[in-house]
Amino acid sequence: MKTIMAKSFQDLSAKRQFHWTAKVSNEEQEQEEVTSKDSSPKHSSNRNEEVKTENIKVHSFKNTEVSNTKSSTLNTIHENKAEDKQESSSATRRKLQTIAVARLKSVLTAFGRNRSNFQQGLGTRVVGTLFGHRSGHVHFAFQKDSTSQPAFLVELATPISGLVREMASGLVRIALECDKEEEKKVSRLIDEPVWRTYCNGKKCGFATRREIGAKEVQILKAVEPISMGAGVLPGNGEEESADSGEIMYMRAKFERVIGSRDSEAFYMMNPDSNGAPELSIYLLRV
Repeated sequence: MKTIMAKSFQDLSAKRQFHWTAKVSNEEQEQEEVTSKDSSPKHSSNRNEEVKTENIKVHSFKNTEVSNTKSSTLNTIHENKAEDKQESSSATRRKLQTIAVARLKSVLTAFGRNRSNFQQGLGTRVVGTLFGHRSGHVHFAFQKDSTSQPAFLVELATPISGLVREMASGLVRIALECDKEEEKKVSRLIDEPVWRTYCNGKKCGFATRREIGAKEVQILKAVEPISMGAGVLPGNGEEESADSGEIMYMRAKFERVIGSRDSEAFYMMNPDSNGAPELSIYLLRV
């Protein structure tokens, strides 16, 4: 009996121990599950925060890259605009320099063209030479000095022999008249091409302005040493049949008086004429 009761007690205690162990193990498992459940939301929340932080960093990095790209683009645009402005200003400067150089060249060219005219311009004292073949027409040449080119050279229709006779009889006044044209640009009086000629009040045909040629240069070169006087130059054999070869000339100093742009006068300066010039030439534009 005692043996049976002892076995029963042992079995009961064994069962109780089993149930307690199982209960304890179940409680520990539940506690671990609860702990794991409690810790998992925290871990997930931490993970979410980390992800958000990373996303914020990535977004800020992208924004920084975009802003840097925009700023570099704006800088490039400003640089391009500045370069364009600089190029346009340089082109304008070069254009202005080219225009200034072209104008300077034109002025220098015009000055070079008119330089000979300035050098040949007449002053208040000029050298006058009257010459021509015995049976030829009278030529008048006015020079600034004896070595310069003639600034005024005309050929009269009057024979030189007739002019010599007029001068032998007394004072001679020769008037050369030309027409004033309003539409024509005003030029120097000595540049007029055609003149009406009057000798002591009598009409003597027309006078024509001439360009100096080789023959005129040769004659003026021959009388260059003569400051005042008259004479005859020998001719060459080729011209003896036509004009008997001899060339009559008279050379003297003349005083030039300008009344206006349409009137000038040349008075021969002769110390032996008692104050009255033997020959006077008048240029008139009427």
